[in-house]
Amino acid sequence: MPSYEMFADFYDSLTDNVEYEKRADYIVNVLEKNFNHDLGLTLDLACGTGTMTMLLKEKGIDVYGVDGSYDMLTVAQQKTMEKGLNILYLCQRMESLDLYGTIDTCICTLDSLNHIVDEKVFTKAIERVSLFMNKGGYFLFDLNTLYKHREVLANNSFVFETDEVFLAWQNTLQENDIVDIDLDFFIKEEDLYERYSESFSERAYSLEFVEKVLNKYNFVVEGVFGDLTTEPPKDNEERIIIIARKV
Repeated sequence: MPSYEMFADFYDSLTDNVEYEKRADYIVNVLEKNFNHDLGLTLDLACGTGTMTMLLKEKGIDVYGVDGSYDMLTVAQQKTMEKGLNILYLCQRMESLDLYGTIDTCICTLDSLNHIVDEKVFTKAIERVSLFMNKGGYFLFDLNTLYKHREVLANNSFVFETDEVFLAWQNTLQENDIVDIDLDFFIKEEDLYERYSESFSERAYSLEFVEKVLNKYNFVVEGVFGDLTTEPPKDNEERIIIIARKV
């Protein structure tokens, strides 16, 4: 699994369009109001640079974060300290999750589970969440859809430019709806540009497969919604939100 070393340095500036505040509000509102669930002790799984974790903390949620990348967590810890917040971060891969106790809620956002490309590893990650989830607890996560992998990411290229970096993004669609992603970062150093490269893959899973895995580990799917809605996903939905309850 990649470390996302270079990606970690620019992750926040490259994802400033994902509406973190709106997503944090959605998570709290949909669980509390639509499912009458008190979030209680919450795990932000694959928390990345901690933006969502901190937003939930600021909303009064008892939350901590887990991520498999030391580089991402280094950024998260620095941001947390700058905000004067007290948040625990653990460096663990999703399929090796090993917590100190049980949790009432787990969230996993921004297609983090798509980064697991092996079905057996995906299944293991769900098993580990279930192991530490209290009965009646909720697991809310999102996934990039088959439509997005086949029609949007596919074999396409993208270019992103910020004040800090110029990024060339190349996708290659493989079998089993796996997209290989190659990133080239160009960072200006005085009059020259330094080039850094990083690669990783994402896989889209069918809803039928995901539900089967959840059911195997004592989760019942309570809702499948379009991104940031409480409506059924559209045919061209690029991201879906799945909400499951531990029974």
